Amino acid sequence: MTGPPTTAPLRQGSHQPARLRVVIMGCGRTGATLATRLTADGHVVTVIDPNPASFDRYLPADFAGRTVLGNGIDADVLREAGIDRADGFVACAGSDNENLMAAQIAAVECGVKRVVCRCNDAVRAELFSELGMVIASTSQLAARALRDALMDDKEHTRDVAASIDQLLVR
Repeated sequence: MTGPPTTAPLRQGSHQPARLRVVIMGCGRTGATLATRLTADGHVVTVIDPNPASFDRYLPADFAGRTVLGNGIDADVLREAGIDRADGFVACAGSDNENLMAAQIAAVECGVKRVVCRCNDAVRAELFSELGMVIASTSQLAARALRDALMDDKEHTRDVAASIDQLLVR
């Protein structure tokens, strides 16, 4: 085989992918949660955000990854974040347009093989998909989860009042 693999190699004797180097643009709730989970799984993560307060607000104090202050559509910032060695890139800032631009830069200009772009607007998500981007549409994912929860009989056999009481007691 020539060139890098299109999927992450598996660890020997495991169903887990090998350790990946991932750059995440956006340190809001979604980006920080993803970064925290990926580092807990042993991956090497760098988070980019233009707001220094976001790192303190959303990342845990013991975050094992790196943080880079700047805008993820800036080539110098991407280089500082290690985009040239990245196995994956996730664009999950607040702006759909910035996410698309950063995802295209990562995939086309930087050659990152695994690029995922968050898109809040369902119509834009469809357009981004047609451009060949792998899209996570938050509105479509949330609507699907809410519909499934509403229609799932098992979800509605729980004693909601008792669950709330348990949360309030803590």
